Amino acid sequence: MLRVEENPPVQSPAVEDLASAQGQWWVAHTRSRCEKALAWDLLKRGIVYFLPLVERVRMSGGRKRRLLLPLFPSYLFFCGNSDTRYIAMTTNRLHQTLEVADEAKLLRELGAIKQALDGKAELDLYQLPPVGSRCRVTAGPFMGLEGIVVARNSKARMVLEVSMLGQGAALEIDNDLLESVDSFEIEQPEDTPKFILPQQVYAPGYASL
Repeated sequence: MLRVEENPPVQSPAVEDLASAQGQWWVAHTRSRCEKALAWDLLKRGIVYFLPLVERVRMSGGRKRRLLLPLFPSYLFFCGNSDTRYIAMTTNRLHQTLEVADEAKLLRELGAIKQALDGKAELDLYQLPPVGSRCRVTAGPFMGLEGIVVARNSKARMVLEVSMLGQGAALEIDNDLLESVDSFEIEQPEDTPKFILPQQVYAPGYASL
């Protein structure tokens, strides 16, 4: 049985909508499974936050259980000032906070997710590789190839480079066949053709603090 009282509100009841919140928005990168606990802490302190939750079914003891789980694991959004950020950090539930570079864009995106949740839409996490990120092809004839996304529309566009020639060839591939790759995972012989490998690119639009 899904018990609503065991879960924090998706949005702080202190505001009617996210856009009306006063202050600066931050992205909280939480410790594993600390999203709800952090939301409860912020709620008790009257801090405006947004934690999108979605219903999931899990097996436990041979029985199905309906749970509300974070749509974006390990992430929560909150609004305030430097004191608010300090309070959030003192909960010991965070790895770090990310400063939002474009708050208007973030609020539009979060507003769309909130509208979908209010409409009882079934949402699933979808990680779309951003332009500039390192990716690996996960299936198909190019499985295992790694490189950088240089453009993205209906398909991702990647560049296959031959270093000795200083030239390369563009390759188009479906977005859903790509997964992000950390820089420390990548090692390729210098004498083999490879995708261009740039410096690690983190979440666009945010600056790590």
